Order: sequence, then C-alpha cells, then structure tokens
Amino acid sequence: MQEKYLYEYSIIRVLPAVEREEFINVGIILFCKKEKYIRVLFSINEKRLCSFSKNLDIDQIKLNLQSFEKIAMGEEKCGPIALFDVPSRFRWLTAVRSSVIQTSRPHPGLCNDLEQTAKRLFEEFVS
Repeated sequence: MQEKYLYEYSIIRVLPAVEREEFINVGIILFCKKEKYIRVLFSINEKRLCSFSKNLDIDQIKLNLQSFEKIAMGEEKCGPIALFDVPSRFRWLTAVRSSVIQTSRPHPGLCNDLEQTAKRLFEEFVS
C-alpha cells in the first residue's frame, strides 16, 4: 500500500482593486510538513488582470510572486524569512494580508504524490 501524505494548500490571488475585493487566482502553494515539502506554482494572465484594472503594475506583481517562490525554496538571498523552516515559511506565505497579492485560507488533503497533486491543484484552480 502506497503511503498517503497529509498536505495543505492555499490559492494565491491577485486583487486588481483591493477595495472591490474581486480576485483572480494566479497560483497555489502546496505544503507537506512530514516531507518538508513546499511548492509554489503561478501563472499571470496579463490580459485578464488588466481587464479588471488598467492601473496594475504587472512587473511588480511578477516580482512579488517570484519572491513567494524564492521564499518557499528557501533562497538565502531572499532575506530572513527564506531561512525559516518549511512550516514557518508556509505560514508566512499564507498569512492574512490586505495587499494586491493575497492567499486563501489553507485547505487540507491527502495524496500519494505531492508533485502531481500540486500540478492538479494548479490546473483546477488557476489554469
């Protein structure tokens, strides 16, 4: 019998106009404490984002999402948060924010393959 992994995931959202609370899903964060696994996947549909607001700084959004990815991977150049252990990095990435980039509350699940699950969730919620 193949081992099942308990994981948590959160959806990364861009709110083109924060005050309107409308959002577009742009990525996911998948985390498994037991495996010390964390993965960020994202994709930006510029046309779709700009249809919500013409004043978005797409380049800044890309940089911020790349920072999410680098923090998740624990890149030392990304500052002290990237040096936290994997669970702490996940909690920091999914903390409540009132900015243009926000995340959903974390959701749990069980799977046999974390990488496949990350891809499936990305396809389901973002693509």
